[in-house]
Amino acid sequence: MKRVGVIGGGQLAWMMADAAQKLGVELVVQTPSEDDPAVSIAKETVFAPVDDATATEILAQKCDVITFENEFVNLDALSVLVQQGISFRPRLEALAPLLDKYHQRCYLRDLGLPVPQFLALDKVENLKSQIEYLGFPVVLKSRRHGYDGQGTFIIQDFATLEQKLSYETTTTLNQSLFLLEEFIPFERELAIIAARSVEGEIVTYPVVETQQEQQVCRRVIAPAKITPNQVAEIQAIAHTLLNSLEVVGIFGIELFLSTNGKILVNEIAPRTHNSGHFSIDACETSQFEQHLRAVCGLPLGNPALQCAGAVMVNLLGYENSHSDYQSQRQQIAEIPQAHVHWYGKTESRPGRKLGHVTVLLDNQNREQAIANDIAHSIESIWYPR
Repeated sequence: MKRVGVIGGGQLAWMMADAAQKLGVELVVQTPSEDDPAVSIAKETVFAPVDDATATEILAQKCDVITFENEFVNLDALSVLVQQGISFRPRLEALAPLLDKYHQRCYLRDLGLPVPQFLALDKVENLKSQIEYLGFPVVLKSRRHGYDGQGTFIIQDFATLEQKLSYETTTTLNQSLFLLEEFIPFERELAIIAARSVEGEIVTYPVVETQQEQQVCRRVIAPAKITPNQVAEIQAIAHTLLNSLEVVGIFGIELFLSTNGKILVNEIAPRTHNSGHFSIDACETSQFEQHLRAVCGLPLGNPALQCAGAVMVNLLGYENSHSDYQSQRQQIAEIPQAHVHWYGKTESRPGRKLGHVTVLLDNQNREQAIANDIAHSIESIWYPR
């Protein structure tokens, strides 16, 4: 039986459990807290922060290969373990250009992939000359550790930018931790999940539409209503990126469809991703099974939809609470073709991902308006009026 070490113990690791059981794989998790979701499904747990390379060395002794649930790791420290023969999938060289968002932008640009205009933030006194060609509004981003909207700010004018930088750098003391990029007036946001095997085979999931509020994903609709040419362009982007990095495993690629029909890459997640959760119930092979197949050296599975479409809604925290929201979950579960996934987190707080629900669509209700209606009916049950 193969043992896979997972750095990170959140819901993404927790959702690997069913796939691991199906494939005869045991999961060993490195995570700091006994309350983290994946602790309940792991064969063993190494309790330590995900950037603790000493703990990762202990993890490596318990498994055959190590993969990642999140990217908040110390690559320099982990590279020492590679020299000791410890195997990471994806390999550290595939993560290296991606963890810093400025370096990620540079890598994508140098690959010839379409990205928004961007620049690294230099000294405050040079701000006006730096930002002149971007114009307002502009997007200010933390270069590391930003997710679910954290560390991303849409700035409307120069005074607000100066004020925001002054506030943010009071604690960080380093403005080079930020980058600026042009604001894209997009028609919609899109995403694609792509997997690459040890042998270099690539499979892609249907392109989806992601609907964000306050930079946090609220809903995913699969498949996205875009043209075949746009699908082909996005698939080509995925192939170019995964082959260039020689990835083994799953990547999530977030994109913009601009108002003039242009596709631009937004961000890369070097792991399973929220935009692929629909695949658990809607696809022949879920993204979690696909990831384990890749990192274990198994043949990749079929990523195709088994239904006409799907809508996935994140169940986000809206209060500070220790409730399990049993009543709301039961009401949502009564929606036809609804599949509720509850992550078992012990604490709710505003914006925290507590679970998700996927509703499978048939040919009669796959239209965008109906998918949106289903999503809103879920949210009307979940969020207080």
